[in-house]
Amino acid sequence: MTETASLEQRICRGDRRALAKGITLIESTRADHREDAVALLEALMPSTGEAIRIGISGAPGVGKSTFIEALGNHLIDIGHRVAVLAVDPTSAVTGGSILGDKTRMQTLAFRDQAFVRPSPAAGTLGGVTRRTRESMLLCEAAGFDVIIVETVGVGQSETAVADMTDAFLLLLLPAGGDELQGIKRGIMELADIILVNKADGEQRNAAERTMADYRAAQQFIKPRYRAWQPSVATCSALDGQGIETVWQQLREMRSGLIESGEFDAHRAEQARAWMWAETTALLIADLTAHPAVRALVADLEQSVRTGETPPTVGAQRLIEAFKAASCDG
Repeated sequence: MTETASLEQRICRGDRRALAKGITLIESTRADHREDAVALLEALMPSTGEAIRIGISGAPGVGKSTFIEALGNHLIDIGHRVAVLAVDPTSAVTGGSILGDKTRMQTLAFRDQAFVRPSPAAGTLGGVTRRTRESMLLCEAAGFDVIIVETVGVGQSETAVADMTDAFLLLLLPAGGDELQGIKRGIMELADIILVNKADGEQRNAAERTMADYRAAQQFIKPRYRAWQPSVATCSALDGQGIETVWQQLREMRSGLIESGEFDAHRAEQARAWMWAETTALLIADLTAHPAVRALVADLEQSVRTGETPPTVGAQRLIEAFKAASCDG
């Protein structure tokens, strides 16, 4: 039995150590690891697709980790197995990531029915990693029926998670109209459930006002689905208030989408978009690694830096060199 086949069997048995090893394999950039990763994914595909996939985003400090821990513990208590894929920002200076989500989910991370995996964004836009989709599939094959993807935060690019999950939750602070101005319209249009977190203690009234502001704003935003009207509510991850209601809404949303046929259509479109995104990434990798392109890069970059060559012209020359060399080969 090959090592990949053994890893596949262990993942299908729910071995969390094997799952972690499998995700490390698919995140690797080594060429030989990519071959093994592709073989592993193809073998596991028949065991995927049954979990509900939930994306969660929100500004730093909104309480994403606390909310996920509260939701995850509730789901485990009622019989589910929960996988959390947490994406940490990568430093533009050092290239490193703290990967501290496990320390912020101390209860959830050590439960037998949970799997918490932090990964570095590593320069990938959209608040997720390039391999988050593959990681979700491995978690599903391991028997986790709820997959939660936590993005690095809210920004103009923090929307890719909506393109790989079934439901997108946006967490907000009790900040009233100021935050309404600060949140990008794009992420508001993608949110299926909007939750004003930290609705407890002295912030309860502020949270209620913020909820009213966002409910008023929703009438101007077209929903993503015919079968689901985005909801706005308050919650407190700290004391568990509203957590059970959130899960009920997620179940209602999933049932409505399945009944309308939008669920399968959405999953199919996600798979198509994933294929093209991966095609683009592979083509760029091949282009930048090609000897004919590498021979031009230093002089061409310098020419672009000094303003002698427009960036668009520089890009065209690189493409032409790559196409010519590929045709000659």
